[in-house]
Amino acid sequence: MTSSELWPRATADRYDAEETEMSSAAVLGPTLDFLAALAGDGGRALEFAIGTGRVGVPLRERGVPVAGIELSEHMAAVLRRKIDADTLPVTIGDMATTVVPGEFTLVYLVYNTITNLLTQDEQVECFRNAARHLGSGGRFVIELGVPPLRFLPPGQVAVPFDVSEQHLGFDTFDLVEQILVSHHFTRDGDDGRYRRSNSRHRYAWPAELDLMARIAGLELERRVADWDGAPFTQDSAKHISVWRKPS
Repeated sequence: MTSSELWPRATADRYDAEETEMSSAAVLGPTLDFLAALAGDGGRALEFAIGTGRVGVPLRERGVPVAGIELSEHMAAVLRRKIDADTLPVTIGDMATTVVPGEFTLVYLVYNTITNLLTQDEQVECFRNAARHLGSGGRFVIELGVPPLRFLPPGQVAVPFDVSEQHLGFDTFDLVEQILVSHHFTRDGDDGRYRRSNSRHRYAWPAELDLMARIAGLELERRVADWDGAPFTQDSAKHISVWRKPS
């Protein structure tokens, strides 16, 4: 078991309903185009932390053979309501050490999920595990936000990331350990009450990820600001990075 926090049944059951924007055609369309192009004709894809199948299920429906690794049995159970095990197999385990059969042309990890691993060593092992599953010339893709530390003036420890009628969200930072805690206040129903939750993450910079990739024997091939391929700049809020296993 890694340091990743295990998502319980209640979180899994409401996950899709709370992530409707991330499941929209506007978000998923470019994501699927990007990943399908890297998988290529006949290529197999492996999704680390596949969750409820937000990306993996529609990618499989596009004709890309997909397998998944997922730590939470409850998240995997939600996925299984959408697609059968023969069509999209999922192995219960952590993304840093769990090995599944076969060789893949693409391993991918989306939506900041590598930060669920709370130590640098485990994040390095995640890269090594991706390389272990890739065939020669295969790619490892990560989608990850850039830590918003420029928004932290001296003495401030929190940065808001969402202020809406249904949700209040802000991150607090431990700058020494590179740990952020995402705090969520979500409005349930019409009674005006808010449900509080939080999750811990270890943030990492693009350059740090590149070093992890080198340790795992992977080479940076491409880095862009979004799934549409916009250039990555110092003002980008996130990046999509592609590392390649040398032939």
